[in-house]
Amino acid sequence: MRFDAVIFDLDGTLLDSLLDLAETVNEVLRLLDRPPYRVDEYRFMVGDGVSVLFQRALPETAHDLVLKERALHLFDSVYSTRWNNHSKPYDGIPSTLEILENVGMRLCILSNKPDAFTKKCAAQFFPSTKFDMVVGHSERFPRKPDPSSARWIASQLGIRSERMAYVGDTNTDMKTAVEAGFHAIGVTWGFRPESELREWGADSIANTPGELTKVLTG
Repeated sequence: MRFDAVIFDLDGTLLDSLLDLAETVNEVLRLLDRPPYRVDEYRFMVGDGVSVLFQRALPETAHDLVLKERALHLFDSVYSTRWNNHSKPYDGIPSTLEILENVGMRLCILSNKPDAFTKKCAAQFFPSTKFDMVVGHSERFPRKPDPSSARWIASQLGIRSERMAYVGDTNTDMKTAVEAGFHAIGVTWGFRPESELREWGADSIANTPGELTKVLTG
């Protein structure tokens, strides 16, 4: 087997969650008397954590810390009521996870989504998959693309970097994989185009979960 373990990004990689994220941020903007964005515009805002998401959706939060804290508090409150309204695994992902698990590959999730929501999503949407580790953002590690959390997962698994694969859909994911020394696999069904993934160091590209299975097990 080519790899002993794989770390997956969550949103845009395993989980089609854009609509819930977009509706949540638009509701926060409404509560703050700001105009909303189209859902498709959020494809280029998400991926770097909630704080950066609001820097993009509400640029004033970069220098107005009171507004930033209010926006983040509202996000947590609103998202807690609608995080699973529309979100669902991408077609083919559950079967891919089952195949990988059956061949003995260690499966992990690493997300810039807050840790509690990351764990909720893993439990809700992938109840039959045994993930060795599910790690969201917390104060323990810097956000991706800092590779600290990815390297920590590999060390906890006891697996060398050259036997690790990292799967994601944004430049943040590719940078994380490259910096960690893992094989970077970009998936094109998520939030960003193939050109971005290649530009930021993708070693392999998968256009479907079936192709991803072949890359990981080939």
